[in-house]
Amino acid sequence: MTRRPYVLLSVAVSVDGYIDDATPERLKLSNDADFDRVDQVRAESDAILIGAETLRRDNPRLLVNSADRRAARVAAGRPEYPLKIAVSARGDLDPELRFWHHGGDKLVYTTDAGASKLDDRLAGLAEVVRLGVDIDLGALLDDLGRRGIARLMVEGGTRILTRFLAADLADELQMAVAPIVVGHAAAPRFLGPASYPARRMHLADVTRIGDVALLRYLPRESEEQTDIQFMRRAIELARLCPPSSTAFSVGAVIVADGVEISTGYSRETDEKVHAEEAALDKLDADDPRLARATIYSTLEPCSQRATATRLPCTDRILQAGIARVVIAWREPTTFVTNCVGVEQLRQHGVEVVELTELAEEAMSMNRHLNLS
Repeated sequence: MTRRPYVLLSVAVSVDGYIDDATPERLKLSNDADFDRVDQVRAESDAILIGAETLRRDNPRLLVNSADRRAARVAAGRPEYPLKIAVSARGDLDPELRFWHHGGDKLVYTTDAGASKLDDRLAGLAEVVRLGVDIDLGALLDDLGRRGIARLMVEGGTRILTRFLAADLADELQMAVAPIVVGHAAAPRFLGPASYPARRMHLADVTRIGDVALLRYLPRESEEQTDIQFMRRAIELARLCPPSSTAFSVGAVIVADGVEISTGYSRETDEKVHAEEAALDKLDADDPRLARATIYSTLEPCSQRATATRLPCTDRILQAGIARVVIAWREPTTFVTNCVGVEQLRQHGVEVVELTELAEEAMSMNRHLNLS
């Protein structure tokens, strides 16, 4: 399964939340040290994205300005400049803008209607990608993932930043707050009205850069935090298992798009059923969510079964097309001499994460067994 890039939103705002004033000239909110920090963030990114309105308003080149940073990119086998991306629904982009004539490769995401203008207008300047009738940011990120873009920096403006946050597609927000008050109703704000996720962001860091305060927020839980949350849910399920002296008590949770879609635990329906098996049995084999799902199991999925009529859980997971597995502990030699579930999954391209910090908790309901 193609992974979407890590999305970092970068913005400088006034104390009262504006990203510019209402005058024709661009308001410089950052100081020199903060501009240099932004240059470093650009150099660390695989691609930089900007909206059409900001492109027209500011006419930026959107470059990595430091020659040393560009040289370091080349030495690491990367292009001198990150891929530059513009987003325009209507396709009203002037080919004379500086954006097209500086730096490396350029890409434009647009609608079918916008492409009818841009295919000719930007011929030889940028690759034009149609996203259909509307701009679907999820589809945009999927396409970038297929292109090998692992880290995307989004530099605005208001509409683009609003859409990424409202769609819950941002992994990080770096906000430089300048000691300036704009106070003009016609000036552009950082964000517009929208239906945003109803939760508090995590403040990861606060840094003073001269007279600018850099706030680093994580809009949604990190993958590690999410993994711990769902593994603890699987551990709760393991505690529901009917007692056994001949089998482990295991819990399993299947999650897609951040939502629990199925659960199971050992001996839930009969004395032979395994946790992963019980969870998979509750879903249709062709459920499209399985292709983007993670299965959490308190114990390594089995690679062999005592009952010949039942497939090992490793095979069931591979059959289902699940691309990510999270476990708390490896299966000991109590009942099998060599469980190779993790190895088999990885050989078939499945990502396997081991939360060893939760191993003791996941083993706790199995202490009556020989866990050597």
